[in-house]
Amino acid sequence: MIRALVVTVSNRASAGVYPDKSGPLLVSLLEEAGCVVDGPVVVPDGEPVEGALRDGVSGGYDVIVTTGGTGLTPTDRTPEMTARVISREIPGIAEAIRQVNRDKVPASILSRGLAGQAGDTLIVNLPGSSGGVRDGLAVLAPVLQHAVDQIRGGDHPR
Repeated sequence: MIRALVVTVSNRASAGVYPDKSGPLLVSLLEEAGCVVDGPVVVPDGEPVEGALRDGVSGGYDVIVTTGGTGLTPTDRTPEMTARVISREIPGIAEAIRQVNRDKVPASILSRGLAGQAGDTLIVNLPGSSGGVRDGLAVLAPVLQHAVDQIRGGDHPR
């Protein structure tokens, strides 16, 4: 069973300006993919993202999926915070997420989300929109078990 943590990155949702919508959707989609999911933990962008990711890694989660903070605005800093935590980038996941629906949503290529490994945890950044979450999970779900197995050592015992 894959243990997953969902982190919503939103300055406004974390301040109570409006409810988090993408986090609960992401929880639901990960559960449909067979994960046991905690969260969503809702944090403002910036340093709190790094803290939430580090807490998740030390908590032993197999995967942490973030939603939000991947765009081009000055406050979008999720990729920078993720880069501080991961030790190995897995660019194919992020590239596939950007490309999956680009014909319908050309702006999807503007997402700066990362995917990588921190210890034994896979971390994946998704956009903050419901559509971005759906598209991202459509890419991630089919490879998630294999990715987690490989991070654990897979067919290459340590």
